[in-house]
Amino acid sequence: MSDAEEQLDLTEIGAIRALLASRPRPVGWDERRARLDEVGSSWPVAGDIRCEAVVFDGLAAEWSLAPGSDEDKVLLFFHGGGYCSGSIKSHRRMVTEAGRAMRMRTLAIDYRRAPEHPFPAQHEDALAAWRFLARQGVVPDRIVVGGDSAGGNLSLSLVGRLRAAGERLPYCLWLVSPWTDLSMSGATLATRDAIDPIIHRAYLEELASAYVPRDVDRRDPLISPLYADLSGFPPMLIQVGSAETLLSDATRLADAAGAADVKVRLEIWPHMIHAWPVWNAQLSAGRRALASAGKFVRDQL
Repeated sequence: MSDAEEQLDLTEIGAIRALLASRPRPVGWDERRARLDEVGSSWPVAGDIRCEAVVFDGLAAEWSLAPGSDEDKVLLFFHGGGYCSGSIKSHRRMVTEAGRAMRMRTLAIDYRRAPEHPFPAQHEDALAAWRFLARQGVVPDRIVVGGDSAGGNLSLSLVGRLRAAGERLPYCLWLVSPWTDLSMSGATLATRDAIDPIIHRAYLEELASAYVPRDVDRRDPLISPLYADLSGFPPMLIQVGSAETLLSDATRLADAAGAADVKVRLEIWPHMIHAWPVWNAQLSAGRRALASAGKFVRDQL
């Protein structure tokens, strides 16, 4: 990275930080969801993207297609939001531009959210989306599964469920700022607390308490895929910002995947905050991260 690129990144991420600071996180779940939708959709989807709403098994979902993309290949995307917020709307710009970079269709779903629908509702919805793609004739080796934050967690858990059932797996995984350890044992929860504008231990504890039933161990591999046996998992790209409290969730996942002989690429992006590609319209580093993800996926496929 050149000095000019780094200075641009600092300027642009500073503007995103200011945007977040100007709209502090509200208290109620409905208000939090509305706020994330508002902040995430500050910049509209590009005019050349074609979006199409679809409903299957009672789930709202959305296809997207950028010019020149291969309709036979699909990115199945799970949004972040701690399993309690986030939606197709909040992540539409991110997923549609990811599809452009990967040169494939995307399918984003509005899975059920906690606390109204705790674990395992989200996992059931993720599996329903996988089955829907099969009914559409999309074969596993043309599917990329990915997501940010809790969506990265859900991506890993879906693969774990498929592997346990002896089913074919997606061709690769794309994980942005993945939340992999709901026991919150990562060191950077403390060391990055002062510089992360979004994710803090108390907030994560609130989310985890809403999502995980009291009688379920938070180190269950389906809850915290950091503790899963990753043997046989497909190649994965992990992207995380250096200014994130969840940095160690990503680095420890990369270590675990490597130890399990999984092909893994870990990218730590200087100065970036949680799920920064969401703001790719105004963030050069967000666009570069998506371009890097696109190259990784095209190289695998």
